[in-house]
Amino acid sequence: MADLPAAPAAEIEQVFRAEYGRSVAVLVRVFGDIDIAEEAVQDAFTTALERWPSAGLPPSPAGWIITTARNRAIDRLRRESSRQDWHAQAALLHARDEPPEEGPVRDDRLRLIFTCCHPSLATGAQVALTLRLLGGLSTTEIAHAFLVPEPTMAQRLVRAKGKIRDARIPYRVPYEADLPGRLRAVLAVVYLIFNEGYTASSGDRLVREDLCAEALRLGRLLAELMPDEPEVMGLLALMLLTESRRRARSAPDGGLVPLAEQDRALWDGALVAEGQSIVRQCLRRGRPGPYQVQAAINAVHSDAPSTAATDWRQILQLYDQLLTLTPTPVVALNRAVAVAEVEGPEAALALVDELGLDGYHVLHAIRADLLRRLGRTAEARSAYGTAIALAGNKPESDFLTRRQRELDPDR
Repeated sequence: MADLPAAPAAEIEQVFRAEYGRSVAVLVRVFGDIDIAEEAVQDAFTTALERWPSAGLPPSPAGWIITTARNRAIDRLRRESSRQDWHAQAALLHARDEPPEEGPVRDDRLRLIFTCCHPSLATGAQVALTLRLLGGLSTTEIAHAFLVPEPTMAQRLVRAKGKIRDARIPYRVPYEADLPGRLRAVLAVVYLIFNEGYTASSGDRLVREDLCAEALRLGRLLAELMPDEPEVMGLLALMLLTESRRRARSAPDGGLVPLAEQDRALWDGALVAEGQSIVRQCLRRGRPGPYQVQAAINAVHSDAPSTAATDWRQILQLYDQLLTLTPTPVVALNRAVAVAEVEGPEAALALVDELGLDGYHVLHAIRADLLRRLGRTAEARSAYGTAIALAGNKPESDFLTRRQRELDPDR
């Protein structure tokens, strides 16, 4: 075989980000066991880190990972089954006899989402576990998404895996009648994968394009699978309208550009049109849900040529509806942003100060901006400092630092 160019660590990381979830999904189908699949894929990537920097990427990195992981898992199971490990013997038999599965869900990753979202697991555990397996998100990233400490999330993941193992929850395609009952958790998983991609919770990059693309792919598959579910279509519209702004959201140097300062000519017109069309379809159905209302809010933004021309009263009315459907502090915080545009920053600040989201950097960033607008510079500086300390994403942190420095232009 001809020599291949050496693979830098960044390329290997890119393969990991792009292929981890699919590889785990395939191996779960092969072995019927989540721990075996995850450990095998991790072993395969460890081997890739040892070989690829000098040998170069293989022609099909994804295929190499899956094949290597499968072979390593079979070798390990053979050793363990010879020691009368019945669990290993069962997994090995499953791998040897692998008939094609029939059913409404044929995509491996989407199928694993549905199987992980089993009703015997708490919704939070379903979502966290699927983010770990499908999104390849770290425990730290998942904890950030749930606004809980990392050790708490680590315990949840261990308990979820243990319950799946002890209850012998089958890894199979759910029956069509079971799909709607699992839909809420499935939609939450897809949306959290998208959110982690759109604003990475840590690292030097604002956006992880691989996760955005994967969430959109899964959203389109769900829309094909369940086109009569308004919330499925609402989530797809929400992601499309949000994704349409991605190019305008980053400066040439990778810095964050807030919505009010974006060049709207850079917004993706095709994604805007597709998202708005789906929102109109949802409105005609008259069965509103949280994702549809969020999509409608983004559709109002996408209609406006500028921030000043935005119909903030309509956005506030939609947030009122969303808060009724989803009465959470994060929704209330986002509503406060609209209140600031309609009723002024003082009214919004009173609402923000009532929310118990002290560990959420976005709250402190919004509070800092409201204080700045009210001329309360010292308090704004302090709030920016708290937001900077809590922000895990470098572009966000850099943006907040610039805002803080703008309070004291002579310093």
